[in-house]
Amino acid sequence: MKIIIQNKKETDLSCDALILPLLEGEGTTSYKDINRSLNNIPDKIISAGEFTGKPNEVCLVHTEGMIKPDRVLLIGLGKRNEVTVEKLRQAGGKAASYLSGLKIKDIALSTKTISSLKLTPVAFVEGALLANYSFRKYKSEENHKEIKKITVLTNEKLDKQIKWTEAAVNAAHFARDLVNSPSNDMTPSTLVKAARSLKNVSVKVIEKSEAERLGMGAYLSVAKGSNEPPKFIVITYKGKNTTPVALVGKAITFDSGGISIKPSEGMEKMKYDMAGSAAVLGVLKAASEMKMPAHIIGILPAAENLPSGTASKPGDVVKTISGKTIEIISTDAEGRLAVADAIEYAKRFKPSAIIDIATLTGACSIAFGNETVAMMGNDEALMEKMKKASEETYERVWPMPLFDEYKDYIKSDIADLKNAGGRSGGLITAGYFLKEFAGDTPWIHLDIAGTAWTDKDRPYIPKGATGIGVRLLLEFFRTA
Repeated sequence: MKIIIQNKKETDLSCDALILPLLEGEGTTSYKDINRSLNNIPDKIISAGEFTGKPNEVCLVHTEGMIKPDRVLLIGLGKRNEVTVEKLRQAGGKAASYLSGLKIKDIALSTKTISSLKLTPVAFVEGALLANYSFRKYKSEENHKEIKKITVLTNEKLDKQIKWTEAAVNAAHFARDLVNSPSNDMTPSTLVKAARSLKNVSVKVIEKSEAERLGMGAYLSVAKGSNEPPKFIVITYKGKNTTPVALVGKAITFDSGGISIKPSEGMEKMKYDMAGSAAVLGVLKAASEMKMPAHIIGILPAAENLPSGTASKPGDVVKTISGKTIEIISTDAEGRLAVADAIEYAKRFKPSAIIDIATLTGACSIAFGNETVAMMGNDEALMEKMKKASEETYERVWPMPLFDEYKDYIKSDIADLKNAGGRSGGLITAGYFLKEFAGDTPWIHLDIAGTAWTDKDRPYIPKGATGIGVRLLLEFFRTA
């Protein structure tokens, strides 16, 4: 979507639809001139109770040549004292998805109401951009419902904010495309291609033989049942900062559960088990394009988890790069095996922090539904920064405890650790397992199992892959 910032009167701009955000209970207060030009039709609609201004409520008015825009879309923001940046983002998403559903291509946004709230219209634009997404790669019919242009009518200087927002949203769409891709096309080798498509980064791929020499027994155990070769991908973006931050993204391109096989119902969605790696790739894409000062090491332990005669079995013991041994209780707790070796490898770069992002546990969905990212870590200041970033982006995180007592849940009788501690406390014990490998390095774990995929359309997140983590982590780096 092309974004144009223009200081022009609403009634004089030719476009398919002019968006007028309205507040609940305040009628057309900000748009009396437009209302008069339309023979008071908006006021009549409001007086008849056909539009109230409640959040995300929409009403389309055809202008019949009375003003230059062909249509006016009334979009509700809710009550004045309850409007937030997130509600603007949602309103932008709702307006864009509604208008694109009508195959409208050229839209404009009046910012008068938003300015009266002392909020930035960039949030509204961000929502519209995020909503203006569809995954069409495998559709035989060319029936694009996509807005091509939005003109923001304002005299504010928004160029820098808009440029940042565009980069972040494009990166989120890039991540969504990767996650939405079916696993026959999204393999560990495909992730290598995605990494190499990025600009201003260096990419190193550790193949199976080298991973064996390095002692990555936990990571390699995940791939044993598949014919797809594992690819341990290391991506380096060097901004002006000297000390790197390591981003580890779980990169299981399909997760059947292995020998501990998952139920067949819904298994097709397990292509999304590489959503953590997609988020890391999205962050690196935007960071490199925007020439951010951050120094980022992206680490993607890519593999496919399938059952076969060569697959890892419950009861097997594997050794990690650190030398610690793990008893495999469940081959469906494979992500933490791959991420554990990746965290250990990340420590070689002496990073100021390690952040892992992973669709790690079904228990995360049980605890938080599809609304919240579970956060765990060993550094309170680092987690507070992440929480602030989550509040800005509304990719919300919630801290979970890592009490020492949880270590008992993952004690093994025959190895240093076991990879699953049972149903009780499953969300936290998975995080504690990773804590054992982070050691003293400042570390955050983000479990996105409940938020990386949505089965229903949301105001600015279409059904399917959400791209969660991209905007969150970019905001974290931007404000760090």
